[in-house]
This record gives sequence, structure tokens and C-alpha cells, in this order.
Amino acid sequence: MQIKLAYGKQGLPLSLPDDANVTVLEPAFVPGLPDEAAALREALRAPLNGAPLHERVGAGDTVAIVFSDITRPTPNHLLIPALLAELDHVPPEQIVLVNALGTHRPNTDDELRRMLGDAVVDRCRIEQSDAFDASTQVHLGTTSFGHELWVNRAYMDADVKILTGFIEPHFFAGFSGGGKSVMPGIAGQATVLGNHDAGMIGSPNATWGVTWGNPIWEEARECALRTEPDFVLNVTLNRDKHITGIFAGDLDTAHQAGIDFVRRTAMVPIREPFDVVITTNSGYPLDLNLYQAVKGMSAAAQAVRQGGAIVIASECWDGIPDHGLYGQLLHDATSPDHLLANILSWETPRQDQWQAQIQAKVQQKARVFVYSDYLSDEQLRGALLEPCRDIAATVEALRAEYGRDARIAVMPEGPQTVPYRVPEAASAG
Repeated sequence: MQIKLAYGKQGLPLSLPDDANVTVLEPAFVPGLPDEAAALREALRAPLNGAPLHERVGAGDTVAIVFSDITRPTPNHLLIPALLAELDHVPPEQIVLVNALGTHRPNTDDELRRMLGDAVVDRCRIEQSDAFDASTQVHLGTTSFGHELWVNRAYMDADVKILTGFIEPHFFAGFSGGGKSVMPGIAGQATVLGNHDAGMIGSPNATWGVTWGNPIWEEARECALRTEPDFVLNVTLNRDKHITGIFAGDLDTAHQAGIDFVRRTAMVPIREPFDVVITTNSGYPLDLNLYQAVKGMSAAAQAVRQGGAIVIASECWDGIPDHGLYGQLLHDATSPDHLLANILSWETPRQDQWQAQIQAKVQQKARVFVYSDYLSDEQLRGALLEPCRDIAATVEALRAEYGRDARIAVMPEGPQTVPYRVPEAASAG
């Protein structure tokens, strides 16, 4: 069996024996829109609710447009120009583009130009949200979950606030897009740490595909609504990173419509868990580092049996990474159990503990092997993971351990696919 895994920019071919018991799990393919620019223009002029964007913004208004950073495949090079075209009656000096970094590193000039295009970078003021500098933030009180709400000042100072993003299943926020543009996108560190603390992450509802009842999603929505955004532009993408759906309008309406669309295409039923799950982190840019690859591990964990194995292919050109605390948290632990115990013992949340917490919980269920061209065996072992230099050979070794009839699942698109258990009778019907 020949399968191409989403890996980096080029993909990774995988050959598995014909006698292997293999099931491929992938989302229903939706072709890209035939004319993305025209579809974006139409969505902005005829949103799901309310007036066209052009009519919501006066010539004298200041405007803030929030866009996703390099860790997301959001087609900013299409979305931002489309928005600016509808705002051509607003002088460029009255518009600021706010890069939603969350607690990630700032993007380089080269990355911004790849994301937005030279014309946008040369024309527009760009503010990279800094979660760690309270002087760049505004305090908006306390959320209903008891967390302090700090939000980027440049965004809050604008007369008109526009959120953009990409909707996909998310491993603890249910779905991306929507309110995540604000929290964690342009929120202060205290807000992010509160939303991502061990108790919130540990909620059984803080998982793939769950919104209402999920404290992470509900607080992100609450934070976003507190800032009173005027317009939301979210999109969905297929495996070729082509736009498949556009959802524009008010926050709740646009995000819910996008969630409904993604739920129909990305959620894949399975009858029983698998012994081995081969997965990815959806290729470039999502597989830029090991921190992001935890999403792919978590998606695979939805399909693997207790005591099984996960093999993930993630390029990790950005390393562990060096920035943030994720790597240090892993290095300071001797095992996944030790890592989880450390996290649960801290009175004050630490940056990136949420990613480490989820990794530890995945590893309490299954062994995790990582194939990466940019991480050494030493780095992977230091991250409590098992190195893999040949996926086919690793799978053969696991078949020798689990039995030649071991059930193997392959998720070529990684977290773009979310497996979920259904009774055999229901899945058969």
C-alpha cells in the first residue's frame, strides 16, 4: 500500500506491506472554491448576517484587523487584501494589522512577507501582539471563569475591530477560529495562562469537537465578545490548503456556520480503536515544531487503543522550539507520569504547560514515536519521545510485537481528521 503523508511542503511517501491490516482515516475531500478572490468579495458584501463590511466602516474610522501567525495555514495573503479592498475608503494610516501571536515568538519580516505579500507589508502598519508586555495591553476586568482579561491595546483602541482565522478541529478548544483570534491570539500572558491552566485543560470537555460545555472554548468566546468585534471572516481549507468555505458576519453566526461545515467533513467514525496509528501534523506550516506536533499526537490518541502505539511524522524545521518553556518542561521530567505530576503540583501556571500536559496524557495511553528530519534522537528522547528514522520499519517492529494482524490506522492529514467512537451497529448503518 502506497500512502502520501502530509509532511513539510513536499509530503512524505510511505509504503506499507500489502498483507498489513491498514485503514486510512481522512476527512471527506471538499474541492477548493473555483475563484477564491471572487468568493471572498461576495462574502464580505453579503455576510451571513448584518450589513456588508463596506457599510459598517466609515471613512473616518480607525480599523484593526487581526490575522493568524506563521503557525497557522490561514491564507492571509488572500484574506487581508480582500478586506483592504472593501476598506478602500479608509486611509491606510487609519488601519492596523495585528498579528495574533498568542504566546508564540514574533514573526520575522520574511515570514510576514510570505504570509501577507510584499504589497501589504509595505503599505500597512503591522503590530505583533506581545503577550508578555502589559504596557501594550488593556485590562478588561475578570471573566466569568475568574481569569484576568488583558487584550492588545492597538486592537482595543480601534473604532472597528475585525477578526480573521481558519476553522479546524482543535485538541482542547473544540474548534479553532472564532474567539481564538482574541484569546489566545492577542491576549496577555495572564489571560492565556488562566485559560490554559491545568484545571481547564484537564476538563473532559476540553477536547476535539466540543464547544458548549468546554471551558476553554466558552472562555475564549467570552473574551472575544467582551472586546465587541464588529466583523469576523473565517475560512475552511482542504488538504491542498485551498479555501472550501467562507464564513463572514458577526462572531457567533460566522463561527457556528464554519463549525457545522467542518464537523460534517473532518469527524470520522470508527468502530473500535487501533493497535497502531500513523499520523502527521498536517504538513507545512502546521508541522513547524514539536510543540505544534502535540496536536497530531492528540488526534491519533482518539483512535489508538490503551497500550498501543502512535507514529507521527512532523518535519519540525523550527525545532522543539528553543523559545517558550515547552522543551524545558519536558527536559525537567523523567517520564510522562512525572511530567504530569509536576504540572498538577504547580500553584501558578507556567507558559506552555498545556502542551506538555496533553502530551503526557497521550503518552499515558500509548507509546509515541516521532519521525522528523530536523530533530536528533537525543532531542526526541529528551522530550520523552521515541525516535523513528524509518516509519515502515517501525511499523514492522510493532507488528512483530502486537501480532501480524495488528490493526493499523493511517491519518495522512493528521489533526484535520478527528476520529470518534461509535457503536458498531451505528457505524454500519
